[in-house]
Amino acid sequence: ADALIAVSEETKEDVLKYFNVDESKIKVIYNGINLQQYVTTSDSTTLDEYGVDKNKPYVLFVGRITRQKGIIHLVNAIKYIDPDTQIVLCAGAPDTPEIGKEMEAAVSEVKKSRDNVIWIDKMVTKEEIIQLYSHADVFCCPSIYEPFGIINIEAMACNTAVVASAVGGIKEVVVHNETGILVPVEQQTSAPFEPVNPDKFARDLAAGVNKVISNPELRESMAKKGRQRVEEHFDWISIAKQVEELYKSLKK
Repeated sequence: ADALIAVSEETKEDVLKYFNVDESKIKVIYNGINLQQYVTTSDSTTLDEYGVDKNKPYVLFVGRITRQKGIIHLVNAIKYIDPDTQIVLCAGAPDTPEIGKEMEAAVSEVKKSRDNVIWIDKMVTKEEIIQLYSHADVFCCPSIYEPFGIINIEAMACNTAVVASAVGGIKEVVVHNETGILVPVEQQTSAPFEPVNPDKFARDLAAGVNKVISNPELRESMAKKGRQRVEEHFDWISIAKQVEELYKSLKK
């Protein structure tokens, strides 16, 4: 090939690691979203439908129930999150029956001590998810493996601060202490690269969420800078121009 496109520096490193490819032929062009669609909305009918209290803060998770997405670690972190903060888990499509049952057990256990955990266990529409992003105080991405992490971009586009694990391509999306908080995690060296100390990871996730929730000025600043970062780096229009320029350069 005359050129290969990687969606992040993380995927570029994977290509170099596993394939005999000339590094000079790999171009990193980030993934992106339609910024005309992902905008903050005042519509809150989805919150009413699922019983989210609009007068109290909530932290949001969006993703499939998989080891890689780390949702179990977020559920385990709930007991360390301020009790007045709602937890909205928009999570469905478990990879295996085993992790599905593990998720059910973990959520059932945490619901014994708090009544503000809302699990939306299905795939919602894009319009619904934009509402959930728009009204969330914090979006949490606890992934233990993530080549890019487009959900963080979606949340940032909807003016939501992000608390995310400092792994993979997430580190190229979220700017620590500017658009959100990156939570370090020491991982095992073999797949699925689980945390060496799961409880510490859970506590650190909760600490990040609590910090943003408790500081309105910080939260608003992160929300504003997050949207700005998406506009500057992850808009499909800009990305399309980069791809066009790459193809034109190959014809020379």
